[in-house]
Amino acid sequence: MGFYLAAGNRLGNPVPISEASQQIVGYSLLNDWSARDIQRWEMFPLGPFLSKSFATSVSPWVVTSDALAPFRVAALARPDGDPRPLDYLFDMADQSHGGLDVHLEVLISTVKMRAANQPAAAILTSNAKYLYWTPAQMVAHHSINGCNLQPGDLIGTGTISGPSPAQLSSMLEFTAAGARPAVLPNGERRGFLEDGDEVTFRGRCSREGFASIGFGSCVGRIGPADAVIAGSNHA
Repeated sequence: MGFYLAAGNRLGNPVPISEASQQIVGYSLLNDWSARDIQRWEMFPLGPFLSKSFATSVSPWVVTSDALAPFRVAALARPDGDPRPLDYLFDMADQSHGGLDVHLEVLISTVKMRAANQPAAAILTSNAKYLYWTPAQMVAHHSINGCNLQPGDLIGTGTISGPSPAQLSSMLEFTAAGARPAVLPNGERRGFLEDGDEVTFRGRCSREGFASIGFGSCVGRIGPADAVIAGSNHA
């Protein structure tokens, strides 16, 4: 997911964790694409860098923080032995309702599926409540060194993986680097995404007594590399 900032902060003035949630205007779905071939080279010893900086997709709707108030939950309980966050990242109010209960779903549609008029297939689900750090903690940490956040800045939460294997929310993790490919309804297998694959993120909040809120869809289709170089708009 991603979230958009309001007023931001002046250079050199960190945002206190107790005020950080007030900086968040609203949320959207966000797909931070990774370039597999580059990432494999960078993983050791460099760590992902160029593989993570080339493309990001966002959904068309921004759901306001106020609208999501009924779907607040406690921050993720940390496993025994994990260190307590430093003081600048710890706020009791944020711990009690700084998380979000947003059901997340990822679907894939291949060229063959679309040619056969078959619907996109869901390959995994997760939930925003599994975020290790709350959005407020992310704002506080991003600004602790004095970095000046600005109105409209977009911050991505990072991968949101749940506790079960079906909730591992990156293809690299979900397929064990291609060793356990996902099997689609038409028999196709995907260890990694291929040209023509279309990936859709969906998100929805539901709670008894409140109107359900959807985030729209975050959709991206992979085009061939030569088309991207030629300036195609299908990437």
